[in-house]
Amino acid sequence: MPTYIALLRAVNVGGTGKLPMADLRALAADAGCTDVRTHIQSGNLVAARTGTARQCQAALAAALAGRMGKPVGVLVRTAAEVEATLAAKPFPEAPPERVLVLFLDAAPAPDALAGWRIPGGERLAVVGRELFIHFPDGMGTSRLKIPFADVGTGRNLNTVRTLLAIARGAA
Repeated sequence: MPTYIALLRAVNVGGTGKLPMADLRALAADAGCTDVRTHIQSGNLVAARTGTARQCQAALAAALAGRMGKPVGVLVRTAAEVEATLAAKPFPEAPPERVLVLFLDAAPAPDALAGWRIPGGERLAVVGRELFIHFPDGMGTSRLKIPFADVGTGRNLNTVRTLLAIARGAA
């Protein structure tokens, strides 16, 4: 049975979308997941489930919509996909806490970042279905309007690495 990493969008962030992680684990189990684990209070889930990543995503999205009373964005990746994402990171010299990986449902168009206004020293790169953003001065001080933020969900490299370790049974 494959292990999936699910990333929820706008859960437990900024006082909206409150969902205790114990409730998320129970909800995932009810949606057919086993060996369910969560990481930090921001909608990170690792679980095994039969079927494809898209089937897992659909089951979790339906269960979350029922619980929250509105659609909740869910992005699901296999452990192998997350491992490939980490291997492809475009800013290897950047501290991991200063690199955000924005997970998207589909790969953006090749020219999606053409002409994007970058107000500071941030660097952006699309790799497959992910957008990497390096914030050299930290995310909190950036004035960058993150491309695709309304359809994706971001995690810093430290969190992504931890989720992969959990999925691989090393954490």
